[in-house]
Amino acid sequence: MEEKKKNTEKEEVLTDKEACLNDTNEEVEVAENSTETDAIDSAEVEEEEDPMEKLLAQIADLKDKYLRQVAEFDNYRKRTLKERQELIFNGGAKAITALLPVIDDMERAIANGAKTDDPQVLREGMELIYQKFIKILEEQGVSKIETENADFDTNLHEAIALVPGMGEDKKGKVIDCMATGYKLNDKVIRYAKVAVGQ
Repeated sequence: MEEKKKNTEKEEVLTDKEACLNDTNEEVEVAENSTETDAIDSAEVEEEEDPMEKLLAQIADLKDKYLRQVAEFDNYRKRTLKERQELIFNGGAKAITALLPVIDDMERAIANGAKTDDPQVLREGMELIYQKFIKILEEQGVSKIETENADFDTNLHEAIALVPGMGEDKKGKVIDCMATGYKLNDKVIRYAKVAVGQ
């Protein structure tokens, strides 16, 4: 009987120990669960902070790109403005250089004109210079506006006189050209001044 008591006491002690262990295990599990929930909560907080940091980094990156684009565009604007000014100041250099031989010919004609009394020689020299001058202008893209027997066109001609009584076949036609018109690469740079039949 004493043995039974001892066994029963042992069993009670064992069950008490098991109960204590179970309680301890439950506490450990609760502690682990609370640690896990704390870790999850802190991860959620970090995740909440991460998008904000990402957005701030994105904003900084976009701001940097924007400032670079503005600076690049400003440099482009300054460069094109400078090129345009150089073109305005030096744009006529090519045409002027092409005309310099005509000036040389005129100077020679003037110098030789004093040595001769023959007007025919002077006329021939002037004609040669004129032809050379017209050829140089054509090379530069300048062309005459034709007016002979042409219909009056407000895009090419400027009427400075109306001539009545020329007949039906001359009505609206160019009768006479007072000043020749010129085009530069198909753009009118001077309108032909003409008399038009009425």
